[in-house]
Amino acid sequence: MPANKPPNHGPILIHAYIQARGMRIEEPEGNQPKMSNSSPIIVRKTMNPRVNAFACLVLCVPLFAPLSLLMAEEPQAAAPNNGDGIAAALQPFVERHTLAGAVTLVASKDKVLSLEAVGFADIGANKPMKTDALFWIASQSKPITASALMMLVDEGKVNVEDPVEKYLPEFKEQMVAVGKEPPRKPSHPIKVREVLSHSSGMNFSSPKEKPTLDSLPLRDAVASYPLMPLHSEPSTKYQYANAGINTAGRIIEVVSGMPYEEFLQKRLFDPLGMKDTTFWPTEEQVQRLAKSYKPTKDKTGLEETTVTQLRYPLTDRTRGPMPAGGLFSTAPDMARFCQMILNGGTLDGKRYLSEEAVKQMTSKQTADVIKDGYGFGWSTNGGTFGHGGAYSTDMSIDTKRGLITIWMVQHAGYPGDGGKSHGAFKQAAEAKYGK
Repeated sequence: MPANKPPNHGPILIHAYIQARGMRIEEPEGNQPKMSNSSPIIVRKTMNPRVNAFACLVLCVPLFAPLSLLMAEEPQAAAPNNGDGIAAALQPFVERHTLAGAVTLVASKDKVLSLEAVGFADIGANKPMKTDALFWIASQSKPITASALMMLVDEGKVNVEDPVEKYLPEFKEQMVAVGKEPPRKPSHPIKVREVLSHSSGMNFSSPKEKPTLDSLPLRDAVASYPLMPLHSEPSTKYQYANAGINTAGRIIEVVSGMPYEEFLQKRLFDPLGMKDTTFWPTEEQVQRLAKSYKPTKDKTGLEETTVTQLRYPLTDRTRGPMPAGGLFSTAPDMARFCQMILNGGTLDGKRYLSEEAVKQMTSKQTADVIKDGYGFGWSTNGGTFGHGGAYSTDMSIDTKRGLITIWMVQHAGYPGDGGKSHGAFKQAAEAKYGK
């Protein structure tokens, strides 16, 4: 190339811009490719470097931010955002279309060790997953509700050995019907500890909580529970029940004198800095909400679905807050909550819960006749405790290793080997940070 002839950077810049905008080039005919996006702009190849450079300026400069910023803000590839081997271990699942995308976080009691994103937040829109993505955490709401109630226990305002009817008189008429037996009074009134540990005998939900579980105000939802008989005597059987945790949320309202969601906001979310944890995502947060996916009918791929347990639009604040499963959050927010628990109830010099309350919540609280290991709002097996969500999110705290792992996805099931992706993340995290 002659020294006085400028290098032909036009095609390179245009191609880089197209990649940065998440577009693809189609070649319907000849040498006249066009961009496939909402834009009708036609990109034509030319051998004239000045024309190419001018075209790039016309396309890039007046309408958009500098190219370097675009490429940083809107990456094309759905790949892990660093190569430390944790999120990278998930890339094969994304490539096999058995995992849409994930945000992974590993933390110690005082530091985030790893925060990564892999795959897509929206496959159809070719939108990469980002580390600030929002997720419906579903039943991961349960440990948060239990923590809020245990704050009132610490203050002497609630006793877990008390009958629920002490705080909610409507439960005085509670009956039990075991098998085909006619309804009768239970051997003892259900206790606060039993609604927190899924051993109250309550049903999962009420027939009135239809068509979605957030269709009623919390007060009305909980008032419908004692209208149904218990399915078993209290403390004789483990039966996972949203109704129990929702009842705990209602006790928080009655005892504190403030709405349940307000108590969480003032006592937990605001002081912990959990700025993205909410029952009602804002419009801005909805833009960061990862799409939900389920396996296709033939189980070979993924198709988009919705959060079927909740009513849309999700921004609608007339939806009832569901203590057992209504929260949305991010990986960094959940890490803050888990760090507080791993630190025995404190974080950044502020105490939220007593060490005794944390120990009680995270150790087995079901009766000896019940084999299932469940504490107060937490699933536990001794040294490790945590909780998952309906759409496959998960948090786990390993007290022996001093390690927190947060797994954020939106999967109502997986095709193929997708279900192994969580284990692959845990294995990579423990191999790198669990020694």
